[in-house]
Amino acid sequence: MQQNNGLDKSQIISFAVLCLVLFGFMFYFQNKQQKEEAVKAEQQKTEQAKNPVKPTPAANINPNVTPNSIQTANLANNELKLEFSSLGGQVSKVELLKYKAYDHKTDQADLPLNLITKNNSNYGFQFKDKTGKIINTKDLVFSPVVNGSTATLTANYNGAAIQFIYTLNNNTKAELKDQYTLDFKVRTQGLAKITSDNKADFIWDYSVRNLEKGRAQEQSHSEFSYAFNNYKDYDYDGRTTMDEPEETLNWIGVKQQFFSSVIEAKNGFTQSKGNQEAFEEGEYLKKLNFEGFVQMQGSELNQDFTWYFMPLDLPLLKSYDKNFDEILPLGWSFIGAMNRYFFMPMYNLIASWGITAGWVIFLMTIIVKLILSPIMYKQHKLSAMMKVIRPEIDEATAKFKDADPMKKQQATMEIYRKAGVNQMAGCLPALVQIPIFYALFRFFPNFIDLRGQGFWFAKDLTAYDDLIKLPFKVPFLGDHLSVFAIACTIVILIYTVMTSGNMQQPQQEGMPNMKVLMYIFPITFLFFLNTSASGLSWYYFVSNAINILIILVIKYVILDEKKIHAQIQANKEKPKTEGKFQKRMREMMEKAQEQQKTQQQTRSKKK
Repeated sequence: MQQNNGLDKSQIISFAVLCLVLFGFMFYFQNKQQKEEAVKAEQQKTEQAKNPVKPTPAANINPNVTPNSIQTANLANNELKLEFSSLGGQVSKVELLKYKAYDHKTDQADLPLNLITKNNSNYGFQFKDKTGKIINTKDLVFSPVVNGSTATLTANYNGAAIQFIYTLNNNTKAELKDQYTLDFKVRTQGLAKITSDNKADFIWDYSVRNLEKGRAQEQSHSEFSYAFNNYKDYDYDGRTTMDEPEETLNWIGVKQQFFSSVIEAKNGFTQSKGNQEAFEEGEYLKKLNFEGFVQMQGSELNQDFTWYFMPLDLPLLKSYDKNFDEILPLGWSFIGAMNRYFFMPMYNLIASWGITAGWVIFLMTIIVKLILSPIMYKQHKLSAMMKVIRPEIDEATAKFKDADPMKKQQATMEIYRKAGVNQMAGCLPALVQIPIFYALFRFFPNFIDLRGQGFWFAKDLTAYDDLIKLPFKVPFLGDHLSVFAIACTIVILIYTVMTSGNMQQPQQEGMPNMKVLMYIFPITFLFFLNTSASGLSWYYFVSNAINILIILVIKYVILDEKKIHAQIQANKEKPKTEGKFQKRMREMMEKAQEQQKTQQQTRSKKK
C-alpha cells in the first residue's frame, strides 16, 4: 500500500503558486468592483435628480385621526435625534447620529440609522374604565409641548389628564451613557374617577428593521433580552414564546445585531409575556410583542421609566451597571470571558497602532498561533512518530487479518505502548481549537468596532463578502459565493491532505473511512462560512495558511526523523509503567474477550 507522507517540494511550490493566484484573484475583483461601483453611483445620482424620493406617510393607527392632524415634537443631542407623535404620545422616531444603516439598493452603508421609524414601534398603557371598556393610551391624541430638553405630551380622557414627560440629556459635556438615555415619566390626574384598576397593562409591539447586510445573521441575533432579580439575573429569548409569570423584570429590551431598544421600569414589570414572528423577506426581520403589568397607586398611574437606545458597545453597556453588558452575546462562561478579556483587548491594542481592521485580524491570528505553537509541535511530533511505527502497525494488521478484531486492536495498542506513543495527545489540539472557534464565531459578528470596517473586497468584516454574485439561489449557500470562504476552504483542504497521511484506515468492515470524512469537512465548512462574517473567514484562512507553514517548518527544519526513530527504539527498551487510562482500556478489552468466549461456548453447547 502506498503511503501519503505529506507534501514534497513540488507540492510546496504548487501551494505557493496557488496562494499567489488567489491573492491576484482577490485584487483583480477588488479593482473590478470599485469601477462598477463608481459607474453605479454616477447612474444613481442621475436617477435621483430625475426622480426625487418622496417621503412615505406614517401609518394611521387610530382610524379617527388623519395623518395631517398628527403633531410631532423633537428632541436631540450629540448621539440621538428623537421624534414624538401626538398619537399615543409615544416615541415615533429614533435616529442614532453616529451610525449608518446598510442600503441593499446601493450596496453601501449610507442610510440614516433609525431604530424606530414608520410606526415599527408602538407602545402604550391599557386599563379598563368602570364600565369595562378598554382604554389604551396608544389610541389617545396628546398635545405636545417642548421646553428645552423636555417634551411633555398631555391627553384628556373623560376629565382625566394623562401626561407623558420625556427628558433627553442634551448637555454636550454629559457622560456618553447619558446621551443614549431618555427619561420617561407617566403622570395622571383624575384617572381614579373613571377606573378602579390597581395595575396597568404595558403593551409594546416592535418590528425589527433590517439595518445590516447579512439578513439571516442579523435576524438570528434579534431577540428579547431582559433582567430581573434586582438586575442580577439576565435572560433572553430569540425563538420561542417568552413567559415570565413569577419574575419582576427590571428592564425589557429588543436586541438587534449591534443595537438595542430597552425600557426600564423603576418598579418593574410583572406577569410578563411575549411572542415573536420572523419575516422571510422585506424591510423587517422580526415582529416582537411584549406585555407586562405596572402597578397603579389609588387607581392613578404615576410611574417612572427610562428608555435606552444604544449601540452594543461593551464599555458603554458596562458603564450603566444594570447588567446591560449581558445583551452582547459573546458566549457563556469561559467562551464569553475569552472574548471579553482576550480577543477584544487584543484587537483594541493592535488597532490603536493605526492598523486597518483586516491586518489587525491578521496579527491577532499570528499571536494566537504563537501561543498554541507548543501544542501544535507536540501534535506534529506525534504524527512523525506514527509515521515511523506505521510499518509495525501494518505488519500487525496483516498478521491478525483473519483473527478476532479485539486481538488486532490489542496488538496495535501494544505497539503504541512500547513506542511511547500516546494517541490521546493528538486530540488535545482539536479540543483546544473548539472553544477558540466558538469564541470567534461569537466575536466577529457582534463586535461593533468591526462594523463597517472593510478589507479588500469585503465592505464589512461583520458580514459576508458577496463579490461573486449568482443569478440564482443555491440551497444553504444563497445567491452569492464568498471569496474569503472559498479561500478558507482551499487552505483547509491542503492542510487536510498534509495531516491525513499517517491516519490509520478502518480495520473493520463497515467502519467509516476517516480520511474521506476529513475531506468532506472543509466542503461543509464552505456552506457555513459563505453567509458568516467575512472577518471569521479571513481569520481562518490566515490561521490554516500559518498551520501549513508551521507543518513545513516542523517537518523540514525542526523534526529529524532519524532522531525520532532512535527515540522510539529507546522507549521500547525502557520498562513500561501502565497508566490508569491504558490499564482501564486493557481491562475492558479483556473483559469483552471473556464475554465473547462465554457466548461462543454457550452457542456451541446449544448446537
